[in-house]
This record gives sequence, structure tokens and C-alpha cells, in this order.
Amino acid sequence: METKKNNITRRDFLETTGRVVAGVTLSSSFSQLMANQSTSPKTRLAIVGTGVRACGMFGRDLLREYADYVEIVGLCDINPGRLEYAKSYIGAKCPTFINFEKMITETKPDKLLVTTVDSTHDEFIIEGLNAGIDVITEKPMTTDEVKCQNILDAEKGTGRKVIVTFNYRYSPHRAKIYEILREGTIGEINSVDFNWYLNTEHGPRYMRRWHGLREKSGTLLVHKSTHHFDLLNWWLNSDPEEVFAYGDLSFFGKNNSFRSKKCRGCIHKDKCELYWDITENEHLTKLYVENEQYDGYIRDACVWREEIDIFDKMGVLIKYANGVQVNYSLTTYSPYEGYRLAFNGTKGRLETWIHEKQSWPMENFDELRLTMNFGDTQLIQIPQGKGGHGGGDIRMKDKIFKDPNMPDPFKQSAGTRDGAMSILVGIAARTSIDTGETVQIGRLTEIKPQAVRPS
Repeated sequence: METKKNNITRRDFLETTGRVVAGVTLSSSFSQLMANQSTSPKTRLAIVGTGVRACGMFGRDLLREYADYVEIVGLCDINPGRLEYAKSYIGAKCPTFINFEKMITETKPDKLLVTTVDSTHDEFIIEGLNAGIDVITEKPMTTDEVKCQNILDAEKGTGRKVIVTFNYRYSPHRAKIYEILREGTIGEINSVDFNWYLNTEHGPRYMRRWHGLREKSGTLLVHKSTHHFDLLNWWLNSDPEEVFAYGDLSFFGKNNSFRSKKCRGCIHKDKCELYWDITENEHLTKLYVENEQYDGYIRDACVWREEIDIFDKMGVLIKYANGVQVNYSLTTYSPYEGYRLAFNGTKGRLETWIHEKQSWPMENFDELRLTMNFGDTQLIQIPQGKGGHGGGDIRMKDKIFKDPNMPDPFKQSAGTRDGAMSILVGIAARTSIDTGETVQIGRLTEIKPQAVRPS
């Protein structure tokens, strides 16, 4: 039987978006909602957006590893087919919704998890806050400075809180860097070199998906680099103040002699080094391919399609309020995956070269090289953490879901100010590339950069 294309619109999905645009006000049902919230020791969690991240890290893994602490009470997505498969894959027993407001009203969650397309994060974050719910959002918090300010206003106006899931902060290797820098081992930090490389397996993933469209992802300077900018802000314990950047689309998109709509059925597959058969992955096939008819989203779109309008090479110069200068770059078509990082101080240099994605044989530890001026070099080995993102995923979820009051000596928990300052670097870099001008962070939102980040 032929399946008709779903006619659900984003207006149906988020009936109250108009109130978000009109202003930030508390929902009229706020008092009733709060009165009805469960007193169960388990966190009642609702999830909007049922893609890969929601299905795995925040879906199935939560129910398997945090079942004593979390109960998923509702799943919401604009694609009904993907929604039902996600429910089955996660193993949830909750109702599903294609209307966001209905889910919030009927399930009365304690917390809302936002894992939708980046450009829509602000809508659901603000609606959750207005309903009296604390919100957990995937990075990036949002994709432009106006949406960012709206979120800040909503949090302030409602008194609720937003957590941004910066899992990179929680890996043992990156936490060790934070510890060494706070101890003042290399003296006063003057400059940082930070070069990130996505290999020819990882980089093309972004081009195949909605991430390749600026209107949805804000470019990789916002979607991907927000992780890296947050690490810099956190490591340096200061706010970015001024940004200048270069960027271009030099490899993907229009930069090829042939193209197609998607990999499946492509007549060029025998000569395309980036051809990818999504049907070899059963999970992605069931989640995306079998549900294309509902919303038209193609998960294996051609990396050479001309509609791609993001940058695939980026160079950013950042000046921090404490005087530190940072040279950052992101390359999306490298033969290997990982990053080079170096902090230059008045007493020495701390550096590392991390190889990710098993690009070549690896040890079971990450290594830092500490070299003192006029002194010796010390190699510091940090055992690799288990789980995703270098062990960061488990530690972050422990903090969010298992014990929110657990000690946080390294200040790894992240809220809206952290989320804002990370994306504002990417937004400023994007604007700088477009205009050729230096961009002042303090002019983008009401947040004014400070030499020492507020606790």
C-alpha cells in the first residue's frame, strides 16, 4: 500500500511558536503544571527530536544505564515513522507525539531534552522554560545571536534553568589540561594554537545531512566548533572578546565535476571516493531511509550537491578579554582525525596531539607534553575513559541524571552563558568571513566579555 506524504507542518509541531516570537512570558498553565509534577525520585524526561543522538546516547543508553534515575515520559518528532522506530529502538514505554505542546501538557515532564535540528533549538528551549520546565539541550544552544538573546531572556524571565551538554569537558584528558592550567604550571598563558581535523569519513557526514545547510546548522563554526570554542573558554577561564576569520567551501559541494541527489542509485558511485551505502547500516536505514516519505529528509544526500553553503575550511583568530590570543582552524577533509593543541605560557608550553577515530594503532592512554622554559620535558599519560567522547559522556550523564549535586571542582557543568559564549565565537567568525571585518563579541548580545569567567 502506498504511503502518503505527511502533511504535518512545523506550525502543527510547535503550535505556540508565535508566543516565542511575540515575547517571553510564562505559560498560563505554569502553576497548574508545577503543582501536578511528579514527586517520584525518578526524573520525568520528555525528548523532542528523535534522531541518532536521541536514540542512542540520550535514549537507549539512559534507559539501560540510568533506569533508576530517569523515566522517559514522552517522545516528540515531526516524522511519525521515525518517531515510532525510535520508541522501539530506545525501548521506551511512553506515548509519542507529533505536537510538542500536547506532549508537554499531557506528560508533565520534570525536564525537557532538546535534540532537534540546531536552528530550532531556541523554539523548544523557550517553550519548555515558559512551561516551567528545566531544559537540557544538545550543543549548539542555537545558531544566531538573536535566538541566543531570546533564550537568555527566557531563562531570566521564567526562573528555570538550561543545561548545555558539553560532554567534551568531562573527558579525563581534557580535565587534566584544565587542572594543569589552573595550577599555573606554565605561568601566565599568552597564546594558544588549536587545529582540529575531521577525516574523510567524518567530515563528509556533515555534508550529507542537514548540517551542510547554513540555515539549519549555522555552519560548522557553530555546529561543530562550538565544542572547541567552549573548551577554549573553559580552559582559559576567560571570555572571547574579538574575532576575525577566513573560511571557504573548497572541497565539497560545487567543487566536483559530477554529483547526484543521493548516494543510493547514484550512477557515479564506482568513481566517487566518498560514496556511502547507508543500507549497510540497519539502524540508520530503519531510522531514516524507511521514513523519508513523511518529511523528505534524505540522510545520504550527495556531498557534491550545489545547495551546500557552509565552509569546509576555516581559520579563526580570537582575542580573549584576559589578553590571550588563539589561532584556531578546522579542516573537514583530512586523511586522519584528531587535533593538535598547544598552550604557550611565560614559564613553559603544554601541548598534545590526539588521534581519534582509530586512524592508526593507538595506545590506551592520551598524552600531554609539558616543556618548561630552560627546563626538561615531561610526558604525562592519562588513561582513556570508557564510553563516548573520551569518557565524557558517562561523566556528564552521571552529573545531569544520577547526581546533579555531585561536586564539580573543575566547573564542567555548563549553562546558558557557557552555551552563549561558545556559539558567539562561531557566529562572530561566520560574520567576519561574510563581511571581512573584525567582530566584537560584546555587540552580539547583552553578555559583556569578562577577563575572568563568572562562576
